[in-house]
Amino acid sequence: MKTLFRTAVTAAALAMATTACTSAATGQAPVPKVTLDAVRLVAYDSCDDMLSGLREHAAENVGPWGFGGPQIMYMEDTAATARAKTTSDTPEHSTTNVHEAGVDEPDLVKTDGNRIVTVVDGTLRVIDTATKKVTASLKLTKKDEPTFAPADLLLSGDRALVLFRGGDIMVKSFAPPGETRYVVVDLAGQPKVLSTIRAQGSYVDARMIGSTVRLVTRSQPDITFPEPKSPDASEADRKKANQDVVRRAPLSAWLPTVEITGASGAVKKDTVRCERVSHPADYTGTSLLTVHSIDLTQDVAATGTEPISLAADGDTVYGSGTSLYVASNPRWWFPVVTEPMPVEPVPTATDGAAPAVEPTPSDPAVTSSAPATPATSEPEPTPTAPPEETEVHRFDISAAGAPSYVASGKVPGRLLNQYSLSEYEGHLRVATTLSSTDGKNSASSVYVLDAATMAKAGEVGGLGKGERIYSVRFIGPVGYVVTFKQVDPLYTLDLRDPAAPKVTGELKITGYSAYLHPGADGRLIGIGQEASDKGRTLGTQVSLFDVSDPAAPRRLSQLFQKESGSEAEWDPHAFLYWPKTGLSVLPLMTPKESGALVLKIDDSAVKRLGMIKHPTHQDKDYTYQPGIQRSIVIGDALWTLSWDGLQVNDATTLARQAWIPLR
Repeated sequence: MKTLFRTAVTAAALAMATTACTSAATGQAPVPKVTLDAVRLVAYDSCDDMLSGLREHAAENVGPWGFGGPQIMYMEDTAATARAKTTSDTPEHSTTNVHEAGVDEPDLVKTDGNRIVTVVDGTLRVIDTATKKVTASLKLTKKDEPTFAPADLLLSGDRALVLFRGGDIMVKSFAPPGETRYVVVDLAGQPKVLSTIRAQGSYVDARMIGSTVRLVTRSQPDITFPEPKSPDASEADRKKANQDVVRRAPLSAWLPTVEITGASGAVKKDTVRCERVSHPADYTGTSLLTVHSIDLTQDVAATGTEPISLAADGDTVYGSGTSLYVASNPRWWFPVVTEPMPVEPVPTATDGAAPAVEPTPSDPAVTSSAPATPATSEPEPTPTAPPEETEVHRFDISAAGAPSYVASGKVPGRLLNQYSLSEYEGHLRVATTLSSTDGKNSASSVYVLDAATMAKAGEVGGLGKGERIYSVRFIGPVGYVVTFKQVDPLYTLDLRDPAAPKVTGELKITGYSAYLHPGADGRLIGIGQEASDKGRTLGTQVSLFDVSDPAAPRRLSQLFQKESGSEAEWDPHAFLYWPKTGLSVLPLMTPKESGALVLKIDDSAVKRLGMIKHPTHQDKDYTYQPGIQRSIVIGDALWTLSWDGLQVNDATTLARQAWIPLR
């Protein structure tokens, strides 16, 4: 019988991750148990030892489709707004909304108060905030390169680091294919490129403290797997052939390389040395994490990036002032189902033509592109779900130069995002959701790990049974967790005793908060979706919670915009909260308009001030309203950014003052 391989696509994975259930689970399967252990980091004894270990572990984990396969895929989706120190000639201004104050994160736009720097369509532009004009620009993409390649920025003094990410869309984003590279630009005078870094692998994320940037990349072995000798080759035969290739692969297939081109055009190439690669006691050998260190005040072409690698996987980065954590979420697992090709009846022709013949499963017309399984072959093994567990690796970044490995830990379940992690007084708090094998049940917990050993110190579970985590925020010794399926329980957690964390309060309301932000003293702001009592989402809601009494959290105010959504729900960089005045801004899209919703959030209420919109884009073929992505306060002005340009509005009256086109 011909068979059809059904596999999930990325859109299905996103739908699974973001769509709320609307009916109660029935026939719930038990949540699988996963042990929680510290994962010991081990250095290789020699290059030969390293090659042997990587070959064998990779051979054990290679499948008929190579590393990974059609049944799995990767996902990716107090932060009080950090304010830079001001001088007499620098206006007070907001900066990127980051997880930890003092730990900067890459974003679409950066400012030091006197200038704004952004990259649109592959061109870096510098905007003077006093004259509200573009004062300099620099093209960073080639003629044959997509100009819409996504680019993030980090800014330190007169140096900017532009991060072009391309390639592995399953790890970081749904960016179009392109080259992953990092460009150091000198902004003193006319912008010029100082160095270009091409690191092997896909960009995961980066963090900057002071002028030092830590870049995390993920690479797979550079191994070409053979085409099957026969179209009827079984999966077992394919796997064996792939294992044979892996066991003959050279060490260079695994060791990541980095190429740095200086301002003069000279190229410096480097490969991670064996002694700078470590591994957990248990690892797959199918991927390496590499951390590159860059001091933006130095000549990177001369100093290099001091790369170190770990034989592990990772897709989530979190940084504190002294530690860098990289976590590997479990893969979204979808079993490959073999079943007869469904056949749609073909209606009989009524125009005098001969009636169409309905195809049968044996007809060539319904033959799947997947190879048929020979009748004489052994039955393929039934795939089993991998354990749903997350490994977290800690690096010490307290000293200049390359970080050092400290330890790794493993917890049950899946992280939501970097806000699921938080370091506090020598401990790492980790919030995860553990699903059942049938996907109908789940349980969420917060684990407290000793940061020195990554061994478990304590845990609290039972959060939102049958639901999953939608947002997490740790603020000092207190944690807040939102779970959702039909209603939104907001849990408050007391984490003062790492060995005995506990739930202190719970608030149930309709809808959910997808992002939590600290407000005034004793207040918490939630950005998310309102929902019916059946769990159907209805539109954007902004909530103000009183959390001054951890035992009795309550909602003081709610603003609801029906049939709308906001980028701030999944990207905290899109949310602006200015504590000085309570001014808050978030992108908003509805079926009728697109812009930025401006609010005032004080200690008692959420009030709507207005909606900022950018000029309608008119072309000969189409017209659209640009979507606003970021907002910045500079002095008495509110700046907003879209792909089309920057707009300046009065921060009090919202009157438009200037429009600066970028296209």
